[in-house]
Amino acid sequence: MQNKGLIKLFAFLFGLVSIYQLSYTFITNNVEKKAATYATNSISSTETDYLDQRKDLEVKYLDSIGEESIMGFTTYNDAKKKELNKGLDLKGGINVTLQISVKDILKGLANNTSNAKFNEAIANADAASKNSSDTYVDLFFQEFDKISSDTKLASPEIFANKGLSDVINFQMTDDQVKPIIRTKIDESIISAFEVLRERIDGFGVTQPNIQREGTSGRILVELPGAKDIARAQELLSSTAQLEFWETYRPDNQGLSQFLFAANEKLKTLVEVEQPETISKPESEIDSLLSDVAQDSIDFASEVNPLISLLIPADPGGQAFVRASTQDTAQISAYLKMPEIRRLVPKELQFVKFLWERPTEGAEIVGLYAIQSNRAGTPRISGDVVSDARDDFDPRNRPAVTMSMNTKGAKEWQKLTSDANLNGTGIAIVLDNKVYTAPGVSQVGGISGGRSEITGAFTINETKDIANVLRAGKLPAKAEIVQSEIVGPSLGQEAIDSGFNSFAIAMVFVLVWMIFYYGRAGAFADVALLFNILLIFGVLTSIKAVLTLPGIAGIVLTIGMSVDANVLIFERIKEEIAKGKGKSLAIADGFSNALSSILDANITTGLTAVILFVFGSGPIKGFATTLIIGILTSLFTAIFITRLLIGWYLAAKDRKLEFSTGLTKNLFKNVHIDFLGKRKIAYIASTVLVVVGLYSLFFGPGLQQGVDFVGGRSYQVRFEQPVNPSEMATELNAVFGSGTNVKTYGDDNQVMITTPYKVDVEGIEVDAEIQNKLYTTLQKYFPDGTTFADFSVANDDKAIGIMSSKKVGPTIADDIKNNAFWAIIGSLAVVFLYILFRFRKWQFSLGAVAAVFHDVLIVLGIFSIFGKIMPFNMEIDQAFIAAILTVIGYSLNDTVVVFDRIREIIAERGWSAGENTNLALNSTLGRTLNTSLTTVIVLLAIFAFGGDSLRGFMFAMIIGVVVGTYSSLFIATPVMFDTLKNSTQEGIVEVEEK
Repeated sequence: MQNKGLIKLFAFLFGLVSIYQLSYTFITNNVEKKAATYATNSISSTETDYLDQRKDLEVKYLDSIGEESIMGFTTYNDAKKKELNKGLDLKGGINVTLQISVKDILKGLANNTSNAKFNEAIANADAASKNSSDTYVDLFFQEFDKISSDTKLASPEIFANKGLSDVINFQMTDDQVKPIIRTKIDESIISAFEVLRERIDGFGVTQPNIQREGTSGRILVELPGAKDIARAQELLSSTAQLEFWETYRPDNQGLSQFLFAANEKLKTLVEVEQPETISKPESEIDSLLSDVAQDSIDFASEVNPLISLLIPADPGGQAFVRASTQDTAQISAYLKMPEIRRLVPKELQFVKFLWERPTEGAEIVGLYAIQSNRAGTPRISGDVVSDARDDFDPRNRPAVTMSMNTKGAKEWQKLTSDANLNGTGIAIVLDNKVYTAPGVSQVGGISGGRSEITGAFTINETKDIANVLRAGKLPAKAEIVQSEIVGPSLGQEAIDSGFNSFAIAMVFVLVWMIFYYGRAGAFADVALLFNILLIFGVLTSIKAVLTLPGIAGIVLTIGMSVDANVLIFERIKEEIAKGKGKSLAIADGFSNALSSILDANITTGLTAVILFVFGSGPIKGFATTLIIGILTSLFTAIFITRLLIGWYLAAKDRKLEFSTGLTKNLFKNVHIDFLGKRKIAYIASTVLVVVGLYSLFFGPGLQQGVDFVGGRSYQVRFEQPVNPSEMATELNAVFGSGTNVKTYGDDNQVMITTPYKVDVEGIEVDAEIQNKLYTTLQKYFPDGTTFADFSVANDDKAIGIMSSKKVGPTIADDIKNNAFWAIIGSLAVVFLYILFRFRKWQFSLGAVAAVFHDVLIVLGIFSIFGKIMPFNMEIDQAFIAAILTVIGYSLNDTVVVFDRIREIIAERGWSAGENTNLALNSTLGRTLNTSLTTVIVLLAIFAFGGDSLRGFMFAMIIGVVVGTYSSLFIATPVMFDTLKNSTQEGIVEVEEK
């Protein structure tokens, strides 16, 4: 081998850099272990909320030593920034995909126009977006073109307004306006991206990840380690739309008249069951409507759709009524009905009804009547706020102080002066929730532009409010269209199971290589261990995120690394069998195996790249480790193993055998007539494929997960085993049909999937569903289990919601489309690569036929056994990753076989298939050896890698077994039959390598 010195130097430096990069992870783990031990020893488990106290003490400990020097070259704070990033499934936390509302941006650019054509196009684009993968702006332009007639986008009523006058004028055509609008939308999304990044930086999570997803208006945010999930969701989805309004007086006569009239009208519009008991005494109703003529009405005996939901307001406050938090959605729906809205008195015609922001644990909130106008614009908007800080009010309660610019200060003085004169309040509204609505006692208003938001806040809440106000408001509504939440205790379980599977797979492979190849196998093991070091070093240095599927990718890489060494060692054994000397046989073995190794790894690498492009989240992590593993395994197998063998043989009188006494004669003198049995194989495969297709189209079919159909799923753990069928019946009665419950892992754990309100956005819906789950499932938990125990993630969580996932219907369609194109793209790329390498389409046809065969059989098995197996077999993104990996593995095996066929036929000719059989038999040892080690590795992950990976691994195990069979009995026979039929006299010329 040439340039040994350079390769040694590179390997030494590569290994040294990897150790250096991983040292930061070692340091942080060591310091955090000391912090945990200190907290555990300091706070007894008998104390109330001891877990929270220990966590707080850990944080204080780490803060106190954060800047102390460690080993003379780093600190804990510095090392924390450079450690190996752990993904959501290993660390717990939240992963969300936010959809920035392009609809809101378009309306804003058009200055909230009332133009009929514009608003009709918006409505049509809304409808079309539910069944289209086109971007919203494209749909809007398409719909506007259909109905525009003589109306132009450059109309003064639409985009040729004062706000866009510097870039759009009345003379422009629609084609000239469209790119300008696209640019403006992109700028708004970039602005949203920056605002979210500023908010996340203030949230205090280490190693956050935020990135745009193409031009779709979607932003992916990952917050590994985030404990307060509700707080994180609120921070990400709030638009920070700060507004200041004047309220109506709560004793306004028109408001009382309106409520009475609305209640009477609703009696004719809605059906309300007669309550068994009256929830509020008659005196309260009389007090609420004391100025309304109601002598002839007995409210204690009549059904009152609206009034029965209302509670009198607190005296001295600015809310005019109150209600239970669980009734606010129903009351809001009533007040928005056109028939009810028409009953508003003329002097109140532009009134807005806004609810008080509910504090944690609040059961009752106030409803405010806001003085609005025809345009619905506030007296003062949040853009006048120049600074915001979390603070404390004079009574030492958490508060937020704001400073306004000069313009805002003047408007603030005018607004507060009016409120003082009218005896009304100033409603401080953030994202359509009233945070506070104080009255003003100062005559002439408040000057200086400094104001304060007070309420029943926690310190974290004031920090977050100040944070979002400083960062600025989002240019449009941000809706969570996809989310995944993993509790920290489940993350720790994933780490433990991932490490177990990794260790078991490593031990088996290391022992097997020594058992099969003796001392040469030991050298391969050293190269393999070095390969693992390099993989983790590269992952750390490029700031990649290690996920549970990523660990699976590394373990799979172990099998592929073994494959390269097996190819080399088998070729060396062949060269020795030809009578060559040891040194020449080793040189020729490495040289002759190189082509097969490169072809096999390139085909697998191509599928991994496609998986990286089309995948997201943990699947992208799987692809990342697979790509890195392919590159490092090539380097270690080709160069490191060669260096070790060369070093060993450099000494005199040393012998090196590439087998042991037990394996020396394995697969020698094997003469299987593979081609002669091809008709039997065709029949058997056809039967399997047909049975699978029948099951797919006429039988049970595939169980599509929420990734593909949309919905919410919850992994819920109980103390005792539960009956999923009984639970499904109860939950379907609450959520309606379509809710599925199945055992997930052990008998005391289930996966609940429901499409309930899947098309409704907002964290309020998430809270509603969790409340209904808790209420329905409460009887299955121990007495005293609170909603917080059920829903809140913590480090030792043993029961309740362990993880949850939500996928909106639009993004589910996109995931499904991406999965389809990923598979098609993978097949197309591989077809072209094999065509390029072998120069005959028959080779490509054989390879693709084998891949289709493998994929259809895997799909068929999942269809037939999907509801029988005791683990999750839903079709989701992980399953697509498995299918693509199966494609890569099948092609890996097929390419190695084809490479040997090409080599032998080039040497000996076609010979009616005899030499094709010879090639197949000569690679049989490598094929079975590699397949066996890979299957054992996958079985280790299947058994010990955790519940979330079992369906994924099962698909890959089936794929590897079927892929090995198809390389021998499908790919090669198809290639042989089509190539034989295209030649004359049964002779074909195959190009030299």
